Amino acid sequence: MIYNVHMESVYKNEKPELLSPAGDMECLKAALAGGCDAIYAGVDRFGARAYAGNFTPDEFLSAIDRMHLFGKKIYLTLNTLIKPDEFRELYDLIKPLYMEGLDGIIVQDMGLVSLLSSEFPGISIHASTQMSVSSAYGAGLLKEMGVSRIVPSRELSLEEIKGIKKETGMELECFIHGAMCYSYSGLCLMSSFLGGRSGNRGRCAGPCRQPFSAGRIKEKYLLSMKDMCVIDILDELIRAGIDSFKIEGRMKSPAYVYGVTEIYRRSIDRIMGEPDIKYKPLKDDRSRLTELYSRGGISRGYYYRHNGLKMITMDKGSYKREDKSKAEFEDCRLPLKARLEAYTGHELQLEISPSDCPDIRIRASGDVAEPARSHAMTADDYRKQLKKTGDFVFSFESIDIDTDGNTFVRISSVNDLRRRALDMMTERLTDGYKRSM
Repeated sequence: MIYNVHMESVYKNEKPELLSPAGDMECLKAALAGGCDAIYAGVDRFGARAYAGNFTPDEFLSAIDRMHLFGKKIYLTLNTLIKPDEFRELYDLIKPLYMEGLDGIIVQDMGLVSLLSSEFPGISIHASTQMSVSSAYGAGLLKEMGVSRIVPSRELSLEEIKGIKKETGMELECFIHGAMCYSYSGLCLMSSFLGGRSGNRGRCAGPCRQPFSAGRIKEKYLLSMKDMCVIDILDELIRAGIDSFKIEGRMKSPAYVYGVTEIYRRSIDRIMGEPDIKYKPLKDDRSRLTELYSRGGISRGYYYRHNGLKMITMDKGSYKREDKSKAEFEDCRLPLKARLEAYTGHELQLEISPSDCPDIRIRASGDVAEPARSHAMTADDYRKQLKKTGDFVFSFESIDIDTDGNTFVRISSVNDLRRRALDMMTERLTDGYKRSM
């Protein structure tokens, strides 16, 4: 069950994936703008954040295409325990997402691992931290079952994580920022016992975040963990060979998602771009991370510490009001080049191509241009309508207009032509990700 891997593969010095949370489409856009490599998101059921915004199945299909248009990945969180009578519904949920090109699924239930391996070939299966994988033995067993990535228990030290990597060679996804749990990952039943809301069904009420009294200690936050922030030791985690750096926060705002993602993106790029320069985080980055969200302070988690009062909030409120300021970012857009032909008596012809890939061309035909009776459509008139890309992820970097200067076309016809061309481009760029059953 133990796999021997040469040490050089552990220190391969490849840039780790930056994995951001997305509770809804606005958070997805924020993660993209911040520079994520991938996101993880849930649907209305079967995820460990039942009270997050979450996506509907149709919204998740759109999310898959949006991420793939930018060459990014998207993982579905199904990290709760599944009841026997729910597997049929779960299969029906996964099937269209799988066919659309879903990149991976994060799971807790061993039965779901078996279902995915047998029914959805090629899907990347990730063992959630809810599985409490804490050794190479557990990781090796899951590898034999078809799991491709492990999210180890957050309670492991960096040396223990490196040991799992060395002995199994599996992809490791580790948390670098966000909430910490007082209990072992995935094994807490406190919320279930006290209020009937099980964390293993995605409904943890967070009773550990409330004040408690014990002996002479009165009304202290004895079980409330400080949030994790590893900006000071980010270079050490990269050298450890961790494959994916995970930001916690599917219930947090777009401002949080963008801010945290952007800071870690810049820091990772700086470390990888300056390997011979000793890394030191920017002071403003550390303070900004704390301002975005923090429960009574921050710690480095368990990477270099085995428990201790310095990891507990104790005297401060368990919840700090989140920074609700508007996230200052622009939606990511893919630039296109376009050429429109508009001649009297002929169909409109619109050709578009990605600015960085001119070999990909989409050509769409529209209505026949009529002779102008009073006001002829100018090149600027056509250009103005074509630029209105709306909810599409595209923007026009340049639009060349060829016209005889005496045409009239209904505005709705130009809009329809633009929409059809952009739909065709979306299908062309995402088609390679899709699967058949």
